[in-house]
Amino acid sequence: MPAIRTCRNCKAKNRIPVTHLADTGRCGACKADLPPVDEPLQADAALFDEVIQNAKVPVLVDFWADWCGPCHMAAPQVAIAAGNMKGKAIVLKVDTEKYPQVSARYNVRGIPNFIVFRDGKLVNQQAGVVGHEQMEAWLRQA
Repeated sequence: MPAIRTCRNCKAKNRIPVTHLADTGRCGACKADLPPVDEPLQADAALFDEVIQNAKVPVLVDFWADWCGPCHMAAPQVAIAAGNMKGKAIVLKVDTEKYPQVSARYNVRGIPNFIVFRDGKLVNQQAGVVGHEQMEAWLRQA
């Protein structure tokens, strides 16, 4: 299941295989460069599974919910980490209200909850708000 990326040049939607989310590609319509993903991707259960199993780089997952105040406080830090780690990591956001089965798999009880995966394996998990520096350190260690 590919991810959909919008070209910043022509606004065309491009299907990007998850194995190439951290790579520079080309827009199918205008041939402009599509940079590596540099923002958190909203993930449903299928995209989550696909990215975790097939990403060539570490993956940070932010488990959150819309009603969660601390999750909203963490969101800008998650976005900064995604931008700073573009090409070196992928950042996903999983809404625990919409996809409780995904959070249940990893015993997510408190949110925000951050999990780092590498090669399909969980390498770090922590609940609570942290800064982008900490998130980036986890990804570099993975």
